[in-house]
Amino acid sequence: MAKTVLMQGNEACVEGAIAAGMRLFAGYPITPSTEVAEHSALLLPLVGGTFIQMEDEISSMAVIIGSSAAGVKSMTATSGPGFSLKQENLGYAALAEIPCVVVNVQRSGPSTGIPTAPAQGDVMQSRWGTHGDHPVIALSPSSVRETYDLIIRAFNLSEKYRTPVIFLMDEIIGHLREGVTIPEPGDIDIVDRTVNDSLTNETAYAVPPGKLVPEMAPFGQGLRYNITGLFHDDSGFPTDKPKQSEELVGRLLQKIEANKDDIMTWEEISLDDADVAVVCYGGTAGIAISAVEDARAMGIRAGIFRPVTIWPFPEDALRDLSKKVKRIIVAEHNAGQILHEVERVAEGRCPVDFVGRINGGVIEPDEILDAIKAQKEG
Repeated sequence: MAKTVLMQGNEACVEGAIAAGMRLFAGYPITPSTEVAEHSALLLPLVGGTFIQMEDEISSMAVIIGSSAAGVKSMTATSGPGFSLKQENLGYAALAEIPCVVVNVQRSGPSTGIPTAPAQGDVMQSRWGTHGDHPVIALSPSSVRETYDLIIRAFNLSEKYRTPVIFLMDEIIGHLREGVTIPEPGDIDIVDRTVNDSLTNETAYAVPPGKLVPEMAPFGQGLRYNITGLFHDDSGFPTDKPKQSEELVGRLLQKIEANKDDIMTWEEISLDDADVAVVCYGGTAGIAISAVEDARAMGIRAGIFRPVTIWPFPEDALRDLSKKVKRIIVAEHNAGQILHEVERVAEGRCPVDFVGRINGGVIEPDEILDAIKAQKEG
């Protein structure tokens, strides 16, 4: 029978990860993600898993890459400066096609900033933080229950597409407590990587015909194959041949681009008749929903567009919305990061306004409501 418990967002992240099959966590305590490490240390031994505290964020990322390559679903968690330190190894995981999940509970910055304050300032870093052209999947929950469900989806997408997935939380959701109904294990869909026992050291990275994602070679079972952060051929060994290099990077990008319909999700609230749409995500969503409800009570037709998948960004759905509404308001706890994506997608079809916060405080519903009311008055 499903049970309902009072749970913090950071705790729900761990509970969902374990339900998804996470059996190794490597990390370094950093506010406001520390509870993810603490809860992992408490629960993983109970399911035969392993918790390891590393000396820094770089080594934490290296550990989850190595353990995942060995066949163990793995996760790390960090905040702010720690996420910056993980970027080089994130690129390695993307190129070597190692499934893993990186949780980033965002806090105020830049630099050390205000460690205990909420922010959403790592949105663009999650897309472009590591160097080169690389695939990215980033998800952002807006409630404690969604954190539980969405971290499972993060693991599923990581396993399915052999790529690191960034779980882009923020301090608001990480430290929020809500009643959460935990589903029965049999009610949870779990995706595991495909392992092909017939692969050889010549074909360890060979892609099946008509596919974009290679199957994984068995690790530690007698097959010797190479894993590298260099451009590589089907054997996994380095290559500097332009054709092979272009085919490799092109496939890495295409395996996400061609499957966007499977990867992307978003939520629409009260948009059927809306004149003004508020675009928001993560911890900002609850604030925006309150403002929209107040606007509706005043007779103003407002609605919510919430990307759940931040990357790839659901631009086709937003482009259609920009053709229907009179104005879009972007609300986020930064100086305007998704704002730039919205402006790019809207292409001037409607005005795009902004409500942001960069001082460590939380946006008030009335700030968003005032922006919505300006639409009616305008």
